[in-house]
Amino acid sequence: MHDPSKSRRLFLAGGAAGLGAAIAGGRAAAQADRGPIPTGPVGRPEPKLEEEPPLPLDRRLGWAVVGLGDYAQGYVLPALARARRSRAVALVSGNPEKAKRVAARYGVGETALYGYDTMGRLAGNDAVGVVYIVTANATHAELTVKAFEAGKHVFCEKPMANSPAECQRMIDAAKAAGRKLMIAYRAHWEPHNLRAKAMLDSGELGQVWFASSDHHRPLDPSLPRDQWRMKRDVAGGGSLVDIGIYSLNGLQWFLGESPNAVAATMQAPPGDPRFAEVENVFSAELAFPSGRRATISSGYTASKKRIDLWGDRLVATLDPATAYQGNRLVVSNAKKAEEILTEETSAAQFTGEIDHFSQAVTEGTEVRTPGEMGLRDIRLIEALYRAARERRWLDLNPDMTVREA
Repeated sequence: MHDPSKSRRLFLAGGAAGLGAAIAGGRAAAQADRGPIPTGPVGRPEPKLEEEPPLPLDRRLGWAVVGLGDYAQGYVLPALARARRSRAVALVSGNPEKAKRVAARYGVGETALYGYDTMGRLAGNDAVGVVYIVTANATHAELTVKAFEAGKHVFCEKPMANSPAECQRMIDAAKAAGRKLMIAYRAHWEPHNLRAKAMLDSGELGQVWFASSDHHRPLDPSLPRDQWRMKRDVAGGGSLVDIGIYSLNGLQWFLGESPNAVAATMQAPPGDPRFAEVENVFSAELAFPSGRRATISSGYTASKKRIDLWGDRLVATLDPATAYQGNRLVVSNAKKAEEILTEETSAAQFTGEIDHFSQAVTEGTEVRTPGEMGLRDIRLIEALYRAARERRWLDLNPDMTVREA
């Protein structure tokens, strides 16, 4: 199987030409040993593929996609169409006409279309192994429980839910059903993030005592996908919940530890109707048991998705870090800056997480981003909001609950 953590560096044309000549010479010698190249069409030997070939359609695990908004139609369903182990076989939507149009584009039969109120019928569809929840945050817990009650495994978008209690309910439902639960932290499969993680873990960056992450995007009330994000009861919070979670989850993944103390501030511009219920800018300081420190920020007016890992040998900068496409990794110090080019594009993050879960379900292996990780992050978000309200440092327990004095 292709290793997405591999990368290549840009190098000088002269060196590349020399290398190319050596390779060409080696290929010529090898071909001489095998005889002349045929001039007509013949049956050639099976090639050695660089990537794992897709499974036959009837062996790919069937997925039901719940929610057919911008993200589902723009990224989830195309990723399922490209996946090697997975395929879309059912759709769930509150808009039957939209569901029919989308189903026709992806070859899903009309008998495999469901409403939110008829999800229980999924229990009778043996073609569905996984239910992918791609709906507003406040609905995650209820729809996840319905999917488990139908006997299916669940892949749920981040943030996991709007409260630790809802997250725990989802975890308990998975255990009761004997099914797997995974949270869609796609950056764990994004090639540039994987390469940066490998560089940190191998010591290429040196000692990393500080990290920073900033995730901002404009909130546009004219877009249906942003309208519910302005409602606290639906979204669970503002920019911290929506995109700041990439900073929180990513830094814990990179550093291999969770914070033991946090401080935070938040801001909502007066008079801007977008922020009547949720914050615009959120910033925080994180202290870790190892002595490391980190800062994060999130916001709903600027546009930036960046992570910096500050090593004493090299600083690794992901900018963009968690975009849907076009992410970049640059390592630098005072003397040089070098872009690291990955063999796969950022699109691999979508198929990677989907096929990982299909493989875990099919082979009974563990998932990288389980429900317990989602619960941890929601507890951390809850602690950060409290720290911002109380304007003081809060000490945290290892499970990210606040350590009371």
